[in-house]
Amino acid sequence: MAEEESQAEKSSPESKSPTGLWIALAVAIAVCGVMAWLLAQRERPNASAASPQVKSVLHLESFVLNLNDPGQKAYLRVGVDLGLQSEFKNGEGGAPPVALVRDTIVGVLTLWKPDELLTTKGKTKLKDDLLHALQQRAPELGVEEVYFTEFLIQR
Repeated sequence: MAEEESQAEKSSPESKSPTGLWIALAVAIAVCGVMAWLLAQRERPNASAASPQVKSVLHLESFVLNLNDPGQKAYLRVGVDLGLQSEFKNGEGGAPPVALVRDTIVGVLTLWKPDELLTTKGKTKLKDDLLHALQQRAPELGVEEVYFTEFLIQR
């Protein structure tokens, strides 16, 4: 009889601890989270496959210029580096046309108003405009990316 009572206690739901259930639930949630993350990574487009690989970076000195703001004075200080498809070495392939590049960038930057550049959307649009202008005026450079290394607006 004592044996039957101890077996009944072991099999009764009151004697089981809920720890095992919580562990199983936590493992199931973790597995679902990992699966969702893996699916999201798989569906996200690969940036390196979308555009050719950047082989070199052309560093430019910082730009300091007036912005298009007739109501008040506004200045922009921006550092720009360019991701290029090819490498430029002085002597062999010729030096990059820095004067042409800087002139193109200044021409695009002076068209912008300070309020437009204060938003993330504005900065992204500016990068797109710079990339398009550089690809039009200096196609031999093979500019693929525009990187801002500093960005300051002063009013």
